[in-house]
Amino acid sequence: MSSGSRTKPCLFSAISGVILRGGEPVKNAKIKRIVGKAHTEGKITDETTTDENGYFEMPAIFDRVLLAKILPMEFAVPQEIFVYVDGKEFDIWSGVKRERQENAESKGKPLIVECDLERERKPIDVSGGFVFSRCTWDVEPDEPFRAEDLPGPGLG
Repeated sequence: MSSGSRTKPCLFSAISGVILRGGEPVKNAKIKRIVGKAHTEGKITDETTTDENGYFEMPAIFDRVLLAKILPMEFAVPQEIFVYVDGKEFDIWSGVKRERQENAESKGKPLIVECDLERERKPIDVSGGFVFSRCTWDVEPDEPFRAEDLPGPGLG
């Protein structure tokens, strides 16, 4: 874990991996990551480009949450990643990070993804938040919510 994570919450963990299209690496694809800061105005945006093997990496984004020291509030940070290839935009990651720790998106493991632009976006519930993604990574999804786990009438 990065030393910056003790004083600043992690808004988006470091991410690396490959971009594929129909199973083939996509070279020179532009990747744009957007982190919305729900507690302040503005967003944080960064970009990178895949190499000849479709590989990319982006560093973790940390930011101080000033209002959280004054007002109690839920940690919920919108996250998005888009890939641009041949004039087309592909949304490969859209979700809300609900834990301040780095690598919460992968439950403590490094966030290493394989994203296929032709794959359908699917939801995954991880660390209390949903991610809709064309990517796969080494993470065990949260247990699904089950109505039978709720207390019955008069029990709660």
